Amino acid sequence: MSTMNFKDKIQKGEFLFTSELGPPRSASAAAVRKKTAYFKNIVDGANITDNQTAIVRLSSIAAAVICRKEGVEPIVQMTCRDRNRLALQSDLLGMGALDISNVLCLTGDHQRFGNHPEARNVFDLDSIQLIYTANKLRNGSFLSGDTMKNTPDLCIGGAANPFADPLEFRVLRLAKKIAAGADFIQTQPVFDIERFSIWMEAVRRAGFHHKTAILAGVMPVKSVKAMLYMEREVPGMRISEALIERMKGADDPKEEGIRIAVETIRQLKDIQGIRGIHLMPLLWESVTPRIAQEAELQKNGRTSAGNPQQITKDSDHRGDPNSEQTKYDRSLSK
Repeated sequence: MSTMNFKDKIQKGEFLFTSELGPPRSASAAAVRKKTAYFKNIVDGANITDNQTAIVRLSSIAAAVICRKEGVEPIVQMTCRDRNRLALQSDLLGMGALDISNVLCLTGDHQRFGNHPEARNVFDLDSIQLIYTANKLRNGSFLSGDTMKNTPDLCIGGAANPFADPLEFRVLRLAKKIAAGADFIQTQPVFDIERFSIWMEAVRRAGFHHKTAILAGVMPVKSVKAMLYMEREVPGMRISEALIERMKGADDPKEEGIRIAVETIRQLKDIQGIRGIHLMPLLWESVTPRIAQEAELQKNGRTSAGNPQQITKDSDHRGDPNSEQTKYDRSLSK
């Protein structure tokens, strides 16, 4: 079995498979350990969600420690909703001290959707600024400009939504996340291959698929009710009418949802520039092994991403007053 970590696999150009683990709404380490069994020797990394849907759950960093002890490499999700820049930087340093490298930087679901709607949000930084913050830390400095000796060895990720309009803006946000320091990108779930292909065409024209590893999101859905809810209530979600009709006519909606997920993965693997699949089972972690097997995503059955695509980062533009990095420095120092 490969001894490479997630970051190494990105650099080598391997085709990646990640999934998501939702921590429990309690202090149960056993619940985390049980879920890791669905991922071990199957995924390259497991996202540990951060108070998903604004509901209080076990700390994503604590769950990541448990996950790693069970032999699954964690990807810590970190949201801007609950922490200011001091707390965010502190948690990133804590990850470094625990030898946890992978972090996915997110804005976070608004607290009104969760079980503490009266909570005060923070949003001191946005997701792009958080990516930039993590990048500064791994390069030896805080947002304040103070420097440090022992830096966290971070592999930084961000999210992308290819389906919201206008399309040009979605590509621009991707560009900003790459400029801020994103090593990998996980997209929103794909239910419209045609629209996703158009977005990827724009990504390839800009050469962004050579600058970051793009993992296409796939979500197995259990019912047509869930699918319709996402289409109506989740901003930027686009679901093809054909898939909705399939779910409506299915004798067994769960089985149909799995079939759709597997078919989607097979189509996504053929799109140039895709470097992996990110499965989003939404507290249905047990389905991961089956989908991995049927979509041929097991570690020993996966093909590479073609010719290894070394991720290339832009050179340091800190001396350029018009560069994205300089603009972030100015905005964050205010």
